[in-house]
Amino acid sequence: MKDKGLKADSDIYAVNESFVPDDWKSETTSIASSLYRGYYENGRRYQTLREESYVPSDDQQFEAYEAGYYHNLLIALETTTVRGVDLFPPPIKWMPPNCVLEVDDILQPWTWQQPFDLIHMRILDAAFTPEENAQLYQQCYDNLRPGGWIEQLELSHNFHSEDNSWPEHCHLKDWEKLMTTAAAKSGRPLDLYHRFPSLIKQTGFVDVHVEEVKWPVGPWPRDKQLKEAGSVNQAHWLAGMEGYSMYLFTKFGSPTSWSKEEVQVHLARVRKELTDSRYHLYHTVKRVWARKPMPDEHIIKIEDE
Repeated sequence: MKDKGLKADSDIYAVNESFVPDDWKSETTSIASSLYRGYYENGRRYQTLREESYVPSDDQQFEAYEAGYYHNLLIALETTTVRGVDLFPPPIKWMPPNCVLEVDDILQPWTWQQPFDLIHMRILDAAFTPEENAQLYQQCYDNLRPGGWIEQLELSHNFHSEDNSWPEHCHLKDWEKLMTTAAAKSGRPLDLYHRFPSLIKQTGFVDVHVEEVKWPVGPWPRDKQLKEAGSVNQAHWLAGMEGYSMYLFTKFGSPTSWSKEEVQVHLARVRKELTDSRYHLYHTVKRVWARKPMPDEHIIKIEDE
């Protein structure tokens, strides 16, 4: 998708569609009830498979993901087997017979018997420590067929405005700084967006492609496609903002840990700014895809970039 340029539209409309499909179903076999229950903290449900995962696994967060994935659909051929892996079983009611969802920790040894043709990952910023990130890319490399591809999509947590419609001092900018500081204090820095292209290269992948586009927040763009994308993205942030923030702020807030109520008050102010039509906000999204070399290819492994 080429950058069309972001021009504001004075005629703003709101998208009212529901972004949560009602016809999906998990095809996985029985899962322990404790995994479905998770544990609750500050009114949000978290998965129990892996400790210190800062993003909740509940209906509100799944709604945010549905909005975020609306414009990033994967098409699977009938002859392909698609395996989806996450730390918590998703609330789906139906899925094609060639798709399998599994609850697992991708940092544990991979036990699939056949190597993959494509490994796709997304929104993993602040999910792992730097050492765990390196381990994950190595496991992806080791479990791809020669000539297979890795693809990753990450979004920036830094917002911008090209027309200076966004005030210099605001709650959303405070949120950016607080998130960056809290994630660093947790040991899982919020910097993967800037680092993952070079990490993929360092692992040994070749034919590395990097694509970065601007994603508007809200239906303010003049272009019809960008207007729709902005409406969906706004829905994603409104639904997901608390999930991204609550664990980090109550555990690693600055200057000290915040209370649940303090987080909610701050986020109410942030959401108000996110829905203010005067602010023509956007953030960037980065997509990287690369190939595992064939055995007879001569590869120079990149140690640093």
